[in-house]
Amino acid sequence: RIKPTNETRNNRREQQSVSQSVSQSVMFPSQVMPNIFNAQGGTEDERGERARIASYMGAIAVADLVKTTLGPKGMDKILQPVSGDPNSKVIVTNDGATILRSVPVDNPAAKIIVDVSKTQDSEVGDGTTSVAVLAGEFVREAEKLVMRRIHPQTIIEGWRAAVKVARKALEDVSVDHSADKAAFRRDLVNIAKTTLSSKILNVDKDKFANLAVDAVLRLKGSIDLSMIQIIKKVGGSLRDSYLDEGFILDKQIGVGQPKRIENARIMVANTSMDTDKIKIYGAKVKVDSMSAVASIEQAEKNKMKKKVDKILSHNINVFINRQLIYNYPESLFADAGVMAIEHADFDGIERLALVTGAEILSTFDAVDTAVMGECKLIEEVVIGEDKVIRFSGVPKGEACTIVLRGASSHILDEAERSMHDALCILSQTTRDTRTLLGGGSAEMLMANAVEELAKKTPGKQSLAIEAFAAALRALPTALADNAGFDSSELVTQLRALHYEGKHDLGIDMKTGEVGNMRELNITESFKSKFQMLISAHEAAEMILRVDEIIKQAPRARGGDHPHA
Repeated sequence: RIKPTNETRNNRREQQSVSQSVSQSVMFPSQVMPNIFNAQGGTEDERGERARIASYMGAIAVADLVKTTLGPKGMDKILQPVSGDPNSKVIVTNDGATILRSVPVDNPAAKIIVDVSKTQDSEVGDGTTSVAVLAGEFVREAEKLVMRRIHPQTIIEGWRAAVKVARKALEDVSVDHSADKAAFRRDLVNIAKTTLSSKILNVDKDKFANLAVDAVLRLKGSIDLSMIQIIKKVGGSLRDSYLDEGFILDKQIGVGQPKRIENARIMVANTSMDTDKIKIYGAKVKVDSMSAVASIEQAEKNKMKKKVDKILSHNINVFINRQLIYNYPESLFADAGVMAIEHADFDGIERLALVTGAEILSTFDAVDTAVMGECKLIEEVVIGEDKVIRFSGVPKGEACTIVLRGASSHILDEAERSMHDALCILSQTTRDTRTLLGGGSAEMLMANAVEELAKKTPGKQSLAIEAFAAALRALPTALADNAGFDSSELVTQLRALHYEGKHDLGIDMKTGEVGNMRELNITESFKSKFQMLISAHEAAEMILRVDEIIKQAPRARGGDHPHA
């Protein structure tokens, strides 16, 4: 055996170092990780598995946050402000949109779920919790498939086919009673009862459902809810609430003025009726005697009197101002027999101008072109311990006021949110008059239709379609779980019964058994379910397409900006 010399060893070492340098220089592109983002500037990125997990977990966490509030037996959440401000308000609610709107969220996927819930609230008014839960369940099922090495694009293709089948199943099972007024009113009352069954107004949902339907039917097909005013007065109980046919302004009539006026001619204004002040900051007026001060005060009074005379020249007997009315102009109005109402809140004065047909004025020179409001009767009435002003016989006959009574402001706030949801869903139903059965029957119907599609679909897309059906079944499962029922038993029973064609069956939330939703009058709006399905699918698909999260750095200012 020949022993290598020192020269041979040195040659081998040089060859190894050269080969290592060559191999490092010809690395595959996938192994090269160039430093694209400037970490010192604050830009960060997450990619691959880490980015997907961050997106999925954020969306699922938001959905789980509101899942326990779903359904008639859902629980409430207390929203407590973190600041130490004593004036900050504690909110007790089970409204999904209110909860998600109040919770600060940093995860981008979670923000998508929150935005979808807000969209559902603005578009329909009801189903804000359902859409967040359904979107979260879609993401949960997608995560399981991604862990099985199924590509997100394959899942998306399967979902798009599934959502078409689910939409068609909803459209086929929906009914429309708009041609029969009595039947349509029953549908509206049942929809209102279903909506209010998960709210605080469930204590007397028959009364509040009819109250909401009466208010919406006065709109005659319009969805402009500004004609319906909600006033909250602490005192009494929720059962003392009522619907008043007219407009109620939560203000008081001035001192020494008439408390009742018939055939009122109303001016609605937003103008200063206090003592005119010198508008230049820091200006001073020097006088050498008290008589000079008296002359300045008299000049101010004369100027105000001219303004009041201009207002009275419009031949009015009611003057309503957005701003304060001081003692002197108030006494002038009282001497003229004009009812003056001051400091009306901006929302109230805008709604008042709308229902009386008036224009909000700030100048009073154009007597001929100014538009005054009209009303048959204005009077001061008492609600509880407070005096309010009621306008009856307004030109807009659709206008009405819902007066809510309750033991505390927290109860009244939640009652107002509940009533607003009911009014929104009813007004939308007057446009799209189709209805569906609730209690989880619509979700089970869609899930069974989607599973039939999965049996006919070859390849990995069938797994995605089955996952879509499983996510739909998660809603009736959550309904049963929140009520303390055996969700596994109920959902499997429903699944088998729906395959037999019994599509009217759902979960009876009173007995914890399978019940006939048509006999129980558990009705929901078609538009609410349709919007829930579409929004949840689109949000989940958007989250599923994410493979990288880039945290943007704040834009540099001044000369540091690269494009400056």
